[in-house]
Amino acid sequence: MKEVMLIKFGEIVLKGLNKKRFEDMLIKTIKQRVSKFGDYKIKSAQSTVFLEPVDNSDIDDIVTIISKIFGIASFSKASVVEKDINIIKEKTAEYLKRELSNVRTFKVEAKRSDKKFSMKSPQICEEVGGYLLEEFSNLSVDVHNPDFTVIIEIRDFGAYIHGISEKGAGGIPIGTGGKASIMISGGIDSPVAAWMMAKRGVSLTAIHFASPPYTSERAEQKVIELLEKVSEYSGKIKLFIVPFTEIQEIIKKKCPEELFTIIMRRIMMKISEIISKNEECEAIITGESLGQVASQTIQAISCTDESVSMPIFRPLIGMDKNDIIEISRKIETFDISIQPYEDCCTVFVPKHPRTKPKIKYVKIAESAIEWEKLIDEAVNNSRIVMIES
Repeated sequence: MKEVMLIKFGEIVLKGLNKKRFEDMLIKTIKQRVSKFGDYKIKSAQSTVFLEPVDNSDIDDIVTIISKIFGIASFSKASVVEKDINIIKEKTAEYLKRELSNVRTFKVEAKRSDKKFSMKSPQICEEVGGYLLEEFSNLSVDVHNPDFTVIIEIRDFGAYIHGISEKGAGGIPIGTGGKASIMISGGIDSPVAAWMMAKRGVSLTAIHFASPPYTSERAEQKVIELLEKVSEYSGKIKLFIVPFTEIQEIIKKKCPEELFTIIMRRIMMKISEIISKNEECEAIITGESLGQVASQTIQAISCTDESVSMPIFRPLIGMDKNDIIEISRKIETFDISIQPYEDCCTVFVPKHPRTKPKIKYVKIAESAIEWEKLIDEAVNNSRIVMIES
């Protein structure tokens, strides 16, 4: 019995004249991701991708991979058989034997996209349901709240038999939303922000600021591990590790303590903008949430944004911490984020940071330092790590 995977499009179906571009990008992503696990034939029709293993490749090997590809609404393993009602009945009982043997109630749903098939959907349901009742003495029909639903799809390529589909990752395909850089710390928020923007089709470049000896190599490894989790959804990520120790020490020495965090964030933004433009990114992403810490007030964020001309995306800006944590658990970054290896944002934290800074005074304090050379050195001495799950 031939087994395939049916992959249903999500938001792509609403894209009108741009639909084909989104479909092509999704199919390209699927091909890239599954190629590591074997050889699979891929074809597309009627807002569905049909994935068929070749030779010794196995559908079960790619279930987890498929579940993490943005642009997919749902997917299911299915048996494909001839479009003959007697064959459909027999193969349904055979293919779903384990599931049907372990439940008490069921129903059959039929979807007939091939209108040339002689039987209409209600007739298919009646025929297949009646046959299954004869084959499985444990079963009874419940059309409202069944323990298990049998789905028969009559399509151009054949008849497909499966149970309820699994939910996909949603969103739109990677690459269709442009390219942006994510300022990644070792905390809970920024990996979630990266994942959320990747879900909107954004290809990611990552930027991490390291301040040895105040931060350790283990802190850098923590960031790599976080990005590896994100890359299971986003694909490859180019990570820039920026040396930031000298800049932080100079800010501490020459700037007012209460403005340390704001000035530090502004210099981070300036460096990130240069790297982003070099990498042809169109925006910078941060994990900031309004009011979460002193540097994330409206006034502080305004001061930060003033330092660059590039758009700043903050997908977490209105979210509660518990909501952010819930997503971090879902994408398996939470346990990594809470490891006790601190990033540069925890270095030289002022006792009483200014929560409502005025840009006029921030610029005056900032002018005490010649930034151009320091920023160029930080950019030029950045290390690159390629991240791939």
